[in-house]
Amino acid sequence: MIDLIELRRTLHRTPELALDLPLTRQLLIDALAPLGLEVHTSESCSSLAVVVPGGGGPGPTVLLRADMDGLPVAEDTGEEFSSANGNMHACGHDLHMAGLVGAVHELHRRRDEFHGDVLAVFQPGEEGAGGAELMISEKAHLITGQKPIASYGVHVLSYVEAGKFCCRAGEVMGAAMLFELELLGRGGHAARPHTALDPVSTAALVVQAIQTFVAQSSSPSDPIVVTVGSFTAGTAANVIPSRALLKVSLRATSHEAARRAYEKIRGIATAIAEGFGLGLRAEVGPDLGPTVTDAAGASLVRSTVTDLYGSERYRELVVPEMISEDFSLFLEETGGAFVLVGAAVQGEPHLQPTNHSPEARFDDSVVPDITNLLSELAIRRLNSATDGTKC
Repeated sequence: MIDLIELRRTLHRTPELALDLPLTRQLLIDALAPLGLEVHTSESCSSLAVVVPGGGGPGPTVLLRADMDGLPVAEDTGEEFSSANGNMHACGHDLHMAGLVGAVHELHRRRDEFHGDVLAVFQPGEEGAGGAELMISEKAHLITGQKPIASYGVHVLSYVEAGKFCCRAGEVMGAAMLFELELLGRGGHAARPHTALDPVSTAALVVQAIQTFVAQSSSPSDPIVVTVGSFTAGTAANVIPSRALLKVSLRATSHEAARRAYEKIRGIATAIAEGFGLGLRAEVGPDLGPTVTDAAGASLVRSTVTDLYGSERYRELVVPEMISEDFSLFLEETGGAFVLVGAAVQGEPHLQPTNHSPEARFDDSVVPDITNLLSELAIRRLNSATDGTKC
């Protein structure tokens, strides 16, 4: 069996961004090569797909997916296998890839136990680059000639106890919109602000107003989370710039709630800008719906985790996590389940740096657990379809 921990750490050392991940894809191809399976790649991005045929004969397809891309974050974890190229697997995608590689090996070993096919999809561009949409548009999910009857994926969390599996029927992750608000003013000399229209001070008011809106509009049972992740303006202390740009992420439990909140925020920002004589440009970027696990998928995850690891390793989510995932698009096509996996290192989990932090660390001892869960979910779902039982 391949050394999954070493594979994870090798992937961690050389993270790549967005849709172009040639080194990452080659590492995965090399890790799967001993199995002799047919490999499917795309020329438009660094996606990779592999089919594991069941030895029991024809049947339906189940899709398993792992995301591949890192983030433009300079790592500060102190791990001996840290990245040194200015990027970082700060969201744990390296664990997802290693876990799915292990699942492909395990499914190939157990191929006589199921009918049909398992389609393993390695997807680039999850971090806002539209990778899932691109792969679906290229029909990567239809490689076996039929639509999968279910799709399954996982996501590690650095702030949940290692080895805990979390799921629920319904929204597991929230809807997300990324957008820009640009304040359009008039530049000038810092000594003569009365002759300019300062976008910096006005943009600061917009940031404060956004957080006031969230505080007055969000409830624990239906949360709204808005973060201004980037505020850029100006080039020198003695120059009033003409523009200030805010990059904002907005998260809610549904597409509709996210879009309503965006319209409110845009209206507030417009009013503030106009009140100070400035213009406003608003532009929406990626706009993802919630990541939804169907009832059958949630039931299968619960029973599988309990059978493999015991009921104490399963935790029912009460409310969705407000992070987002474009795996939601695969689930919209096929149904299935998305599982959150605790991967906190030693210490109090809630005190650990969160995903996307330059200090985020993940306990890679959970990689074999991910392998076992994904392979078992695929086998059980295929067998339930071919023998007529419910899962």
